[in-house]
Amino acid sequence: MAKILVTGATGFLGSHLIRLLEPGEVRVLVRASRLTGSAADVESVEGSVLDAEAVEKAVDGVEQIYHLAGKVSRNPDDVRELYRVHVEGTTTLCRAAKSAGVKRIVLASTSGTIAVTDNGKTVPDETARPPLELIGGWPYYTSKLYQEEAARRECEGGPELVVLNPSLLLGPGDKKLSSTEDVLRFLARDVPVIPPGGVNFVDVRDVAETLRSAMEKGQPGERYLLGGPNWTFKVFFERLERISKVKGPRVKLPESMYSLAGMAVDAFYRQLDKAPPVDRISAEMGQRFWYLHAGKAERELGFRARDPYETLHETVAYINKEILGQTVFSAPL
Repeated sequence: MAKILVTGATGFLGSHLIRLLEPGEVRVLVRASRLTGSAADVESVEGSVLDAEAVEKAVDGVEQIYHLAGKVSRNPDDVRELYRVHVEGTTTLCRAAKSAGVKRIVLASTSGTIAVTDNGKTVPDETARPPLELIGGWPYYTSKLYQEEAARRECEGGPELVVLNPSLLLGPGDKKLSSTEDVLRFLARDVPVIPPGGVNFVDVRDVAETLRSAMEKGQPGERYLLGGPNWTFKVFFERLERISKVKGPRVKLPESMYSLAGMAVDAFYRQLDKAPPVDRISAEMGQRFWYLHAGKAERELGFRARDPYETLHETVAYINKEILGQTVFSAPL
């Protein structure tokens, strides 16, 4: 009988985690449309985290849960769906897990629930307070913050809960471009200007490894930030240009002009009922600094971020080959 349940197993992070788990001990909760992609040695339960009956069936007999299911969107129109998946779905899962006697849940959230600042002068760690004044207008990040709160509330008294907060996930294998879309836009020369803020990213494979470590070593009730380099967007684009040989943007607008331009473009395209090339939320996010300090995860979980050039190289190579259909280049790391 399966001892481990993975939600979101067909996603970017989940697909890497599944490869690391013992065959024959894993059960996944997946929607019918994705059942065909399940590995042969993985038990599948059809449904979603919003389906209470399917969730009860999925948690029956398992001891550990990796909760990775979620929806990534910067569209403010998706606010209700984001809340349902992240908050209501997590509540349903945790309640069922408690009733079934599950011992431990590792929840994958995002660094954006605490590690984002206005100016980049401070580098947050796990003691930082949630920056509601910044993320309050970004439905994805507020729903993930509420997800963490719901999980803590529902898991009080058991199961044990450990929360991982990775930064932007990069690396190979993002079939749906849920996390690597901005790199694709760079390769397609669809990034008009350099955002004034800064970014942190982490290799999806390093996060998958740390998920397993968190299940074994993570302290109950604690969160762990996972990330790699803290770079300005200017540096990030320069590194991408060096690796991909694609020329990046050269124009860097002052923060005030960047913000106004993003709002104007967003409003114009929405009046035409079209998706804007740069939406309001993306423009606002580009002004902020997504820096973090991952020392706690390094000390307690053994987390190590690999060379960022390796991550960028393999991200670009994957997108070129699998998404753009180009021959994989040979470029120095």
